[in-house]
Amino acid sequence: MKVVIVGAGAVGFQLAKQLISEKKDVVLIEKNPDTSARVSNALDCMVVTGEGTSREILRQAGTATADYFVAATNSDEVNMIACGIVSSEFPVKAKIARVRSFDYHASKLSEKRFLGIDFVVNPEIEAARAIMRAVDFGAVSDIMAFEQSNVQIRNIVVERDGPLTGRTLEELSQVLPGSFLVAVVIRENRYLIPSGDTRVQGGDILYVVANEGDFDEIFDSLGKGRSELNRVILVGGGRIGQQVAEYLQSGPPQSLFRRVARRLTGQETRQVKIVERDYQRCKELIERFPKALVINADISDDGVFEEQHFANADLVIAATDNQELNIVTALYAKSQGIKRSVVLVNRASYAPIAAQLGIDVPVSQKNAIVTTILRFIRSGAVRSVHTISDGRIEAIELTVRADSRAVGKAIRDLSLPKDTLIVAMERDGMSLVPGGNNVIRGNDQLVVVAKKEHGDRVQEIFTQ
Repeated sequence: MKVVIVGAGAVGFQLAKQLISEKKDVVLIEKNPDTSARVSNALDCMVVTGEGTSREILRQAGTATADYFVAATNSDEVNMIACGIVSSEFPVKAKIARVRSFDYHASKLSEKRFLGIDFVVNPEIEAARAIMRAVDFGAVSDIMAFEQSNVQIRNIVVERDGPLTGRTLEELSQVLPGSFLVAVVIRENRYLIPSGDTRVQGGDILYVVANEGDFDEIFDSLGKGRSELNRVILVGGGRIGQQVAEYLQSGPPQSLFRRVARRLTGQETRQVKIVERDYQRCKELIERFPKALVINADISDDGVFEEQHFANADLVIAATDNQELNIVTALYAKSQGIKRSVVLVNRASYAPIAAQLGIDVPVSQKNAIVTTILRFIRSGAVRSVHTISDGRIEAIELTVRADSRAVGKAIRDLSLPKDTLIVAMERDGMSLVPGGNNVIRGNDQLVVVAKKEHGDRVQEIFTQ
């Protein structure tokens, strides 16, 4: 597979890095000579210096033989025009455009295939969705949900003097309720594919596979049971903050019984306080969200928490453009007694650090958009893709083709790459954690955890 990417910024660089590790043929186009030189030294791929809207530059990049074209510059217009030129000049299978403007999304570009764009992805919308999903599940941990499987993957940070420290994974079933599987352990920025005798250490991040009901029991036993998050402090009224505020005011779809119950208990809507330091933006927020209390203040100023009585809130969401400020804000909020915290970070490497510091849900904007693009590129048998440990590990949801060579074989006989685990199997509406003796059938829905460089191999085994 060959992928041409225009724009070597944070998203383009991370996407290229991910695809290169999967042995894809990647070409980057970057107009800034300094950035182009730096990226050329950092990545093992061809880098072309020039404008992504130049036909000659596109030809030099080998776009004529590309399978996918991704326009990921900081300019919506450049990305759309580049896709339009590629659509008219080159036989590329699919064109993907990073488009940040909500006005463009409102016109449903992706549905109309405007300028030949096959898929539109918005970094702010993807990050906001990740935050909303976390709030839906009580903001107790990061969550990886799948389209066809009932299982989820969530992270648990091991407290240094907590009940899990020093126990083997086999012994965790004596401490934690429910049925679960530990698929990955992150330790000191390294990952482990564990076995039953792997001993848990303080500061480890465990990526656990279980269904929603079992997770409720697990987190409840760890003192992080799900509770109503009705009083919310939202720090940052920018693009992402506005998307989250819209969700907080309207909420997810609910049953009639749930809506009636909320009215009877006086909890029909959440009490949302939005903290934004830009006065003009505050005026816009007041007009757009009349039910919210908009506070014009700098959250880093002394006394803001005390003056505004934030300590009685249930949840703080820090979604400013400053990831360090977000982390510090959430940590201070937790120290003041706010139960749950969700933090937006730009660098994916900050997410595990934030989790180890005690933040409940760190959301990486870069990871959100890269994961969305990867899911589109791998569409077909692959239903969804989630990344773990800064993209070094992937959780892949896929459907086994009826004519796959894996059909009729026991899992132990599949010659899966080293450290690859099938952590869930969905068959005829039933979910199970398969063992080596389970036989693969056509149309089985699997969740597979593997190193990123083995992603293509895993997909081949079950789809060819």
